Amino acid sequence: MPLAVCATPIGNLEDVTLRVLGELAGADLVLCEDTRRTKILLERHGIEAKLVSYHEHNEAARTTQVLPRLEAGERVALTSDAGLPGVSDPGARLIEAALEAGVPVTVLPGPSAVETALVASGLVAEQYRFLGYLPRAAKARAALWDELGRWPHAAVAFESPKRLPAALASLASAWPERRVAVCRELTKRFEEVVRGTAEEVAATFAEPPKGEITLVIGEAAAVEGDETEALAALTELVEAGAGRRQAADVVSRLTGISRNKLYRGSL
Repeated sequence: MPLAVCATPIGNLEDVTLRVLGELAGADLVLCEDTRRTKILLERHGIEAKLVSYHEHNEAARTTQVLPRLEAGERVALTSDAGLPGVSDPGARLIEAALEAGVPVTVLPGPSAVETALVASGLVAEQYRFLGYLPRAAKARAALWDELGRWPHAAVAFESPKRLPAALASLASAWPERRVAVCRELTKRFEEVVRGTAEEVAATFAEPPKGEITLVIGEAAAVEGDETEALAALTELVEAGAGRRQAADVVSRLTGISRNKLYRGSL
């Protein structure tokens, strides 16, 4: 049997998929980040299962214990507290070990805080970058903002409520006009999305909020001169025989300016 990597709800317990519920109900063993959290989900849907903790503090030991059971053909499901295991959550070690041992791995997709926040923010674009959790140290955060200055597209990050005010103040200091959205308690009763410039949102969250936070940082504003040069380059490519959409795609990749914006501007 393959190792089943199961996405679980990021908040609302009704967001779990039927396929995941079926896998959890039929598993010989369910590995979960916090057995108490997963038990709530299972009880909500009338499922009884053998739960075993699998978190950052016992991941190495549990992998050693579980791998022989997978190799023996037992049905094992891997979950985390919310979202997909292995993405800023435990699970990558077991998945890698299973694959190296020749045990197949199947992923049962489901809720994603990253994509939910992107859509809710209104800042979704053609490309985005996932940053994981933001650095804790001020110097490391400043280096990240500097790096994002050269990344013109959207970015998504996780942050703890306690560190959010400092992170936003740091971002506002570097890029005060960059559009951002703080997505709090997504899919839960008190869901909130606060949008604005980095400076405006930093002022809103001068004090730590409550709940789980996903931060979306919008595209960097293109410099007008850069757009003019990019459109000129696109025109040259079209005149040389390239298709307009293909030319827009090439210039967009080189300059970071939206492909659609270039295409419309060239008409």
